[in-house]
Order: sequence, then structure tokens, then C-alpha cells
Amino acid sequence: MSRRNNTNVPDFILMGLTDAEEIQLLLFVLFLLIYLVTILGNVGMILIIHLDPHLHTPMYFFLTHLSFLDLTYSNVVTPKTLENLLTSITYISFTGCFTQMYFFVFLGTAECFLLSSMAYDRYVAICNPLQYPLIMSTRLCRALITGCYMIGFMDSSINMLGMSKLLFCDSNVIHHFFCDTSPILALSCTDTYGTEVMIFIIAGSTLMVSLITIAVSYVSILSSILKIHSTSGKQKAFSTCASHLLGVTLFFGTMIFTYLKPRKTYSLGKDQVASVFYTIVNPMLNPLIYSLRNKEVKNALLRIIEREREKGLPFAVGSPSNGHHGHHAAAGALR
Repeated sequence: MSRRNNTNVPDFILMGLTDAEEIQLLLFVLFLLIYLVTILGNVGMILIIHLDPHLHTPMYFFLTHLSFLDLTYSNVVTPKTLENLLTSITYISFTGCFTQMYFFVFLGTAECFLLSSMAYDRYVAICNPLQYPLIMSTRLCRALITGCYMIGFMDSSINMLGMSKLLFCDSNVIHHFFCDTSPILALSCTDTYGTEVMIFIIAGSTLMVSLITIAVSYVSILSSILKIHSTSGKQKAFSTCASHLLGVTLFFGTMIFTYLKPRKTYSLGKDQVASVFYTIVNPMLNPLIYSLRNKEVKNALLRIIEREREKGLPFAVGSPSNGHHGHHAAAGALR
């Protein structure tokens, strides 16, 4: 880190997505709406799963962590992007830039392996339903989650170690809306080949291990579904996996497009569109995908609303003197 302080560049300038003020204002409003929906959706998902005992299962345990990752992920990139769109302050300090990049890589890697863990969970649920409670024990679920965060931490630390050796002599203008590895590598005045190879290997192995796990899980799931004779059984099994498969496709599709290619093919326009999708849009879509397509989540929300309504009954029944009696009578009638 000290070597970067010896460079001629005191901080970075984020060029953002556009120079046109009208488009900047439009993007600010759009991204702000997306950000608010992301916060509400993910916090709502965490609260629903926490408050409803019916959802205290491995699948929803993983979903809680997915919402937590998306929430944190969004807070790493979106607030600074919104500030840059609304004000003319596009500077970001070395510390701020590298901190943003560190957490971006950490959370992205953790989400890759979390999606793999969710695919394995669906595989056990459909292919070994009788042994599901035994296999997907609390201990295994916690071990998988810990593994996701540990791999994210290691990948991000190695990435940061490689990036910290770079020197920035001339330009400090990042042609992007956040501190990502490719545009920062493009600014370095030192040879970046070794760092690029290392990052490519880490990103490639992360994506490949995750995708192979997901592919093997879903091939097994598909073969099991095809063996189910009843149409309703097949539909139920498909609907169980459809949400996860859609989330996986959106997340990995944009990641592969952006990262599994040499820096020389880095395209400002195309890569920025892909980056907007997985940094700003995707964290909003995940809770919508998993809640709108999920009857259990909808039923859980209705149960929580009903329970809160029951709790509020004493305030709506009679006078204060018979309020306690009224509550029990009304609650008994509802039950």
C-alpha cells in the first residue's frame, strides 16, 4: 500500500457512465429507485425468513445469506455511483477505491459459491428427499456458508496483494463508474502481465468451480425430474429450481462476459452495461425472483401480517377494562 503513496497520483477520478447532465439526472432517478427497491426487497426477505418458523429450513437459510450479500454488495457500489451522478465530485481516494474493490471481489466471490451451495441444496431436496434433513444438517449449512465467506476473503486478499504492487504515474482517470480491476489495471504504468494472469486464474477458477457444481447438480436434478411420472410432481420440482436457475443465469452470465477475457478486449460501453447489471440491477432482482415465484414466501408474509393483526386486536376491542378479555375472545375466534 505504501508504494502507491509514492506515485504522482494522489487519488482517482471516476468518469462515470456519461457526461450528459440530462442523462445523468435520469440515471440518478433510475438507480435511486433500484437502490431503494434493493434495500426494501432484501431487508424484507431477511425479516420474513427470520419471523416465520416455517421458513427455518436450509433453502431459506441460504436465501437469507443471499439477501445479506446482495444488500452489502449494493451498498459497496451504488451510493458512490449516485453521488457521482448528482454532484460534480467524482474523486475517490486510493483507500476508498481499493476498499471498494476489495469488498466488491469479496462479496462477488462469496455469492458465486453461495449459489453453488444453493444448487447442491436443491439437488439433495429433489434427488434424496428422504435423507434431506439428515444430509442438509445445520452443521453442514453453517460449514458451507463459512466456506463461501472464507473463499471470498482469500480471493479478495490475493487480488488486493497483486493490485497493491502496481504503480500509477500519469493518468488517474478511471473510465468506469466504480473501482473495478480491469480499468485500474489499464491505468498502471508498470507491467501488469503477472497481476492479470493471477486475477484471470482466480476469477476463472472461482467461476468454473461454481458453474461445474451448479451444472452437475442440475443435470442430476433434471434426470430425477424426468423419472417422476405425475405431471404435478414434475411441475412442483421444476418450480422449486426455476427461481434459483434464473438467478444463476443472470449473475454468472454478466460476470463471465466481463471478466473471462483479456484486458485488451475491455470495452467501455459494453462492459459498463454488464457491470450496471450485476452491481446495481441484480441485487434488486434476486429478492423479487425468489419471492414472486415462491408460494411459501407469500404464505409466510400473510401469516406474519395475520399474526401482527392479532397482536393489535386489544386496541380495537371495546373499552380498556375489557380489552384483555376481548383480545382472548377475538384471538380464539380467529384461531
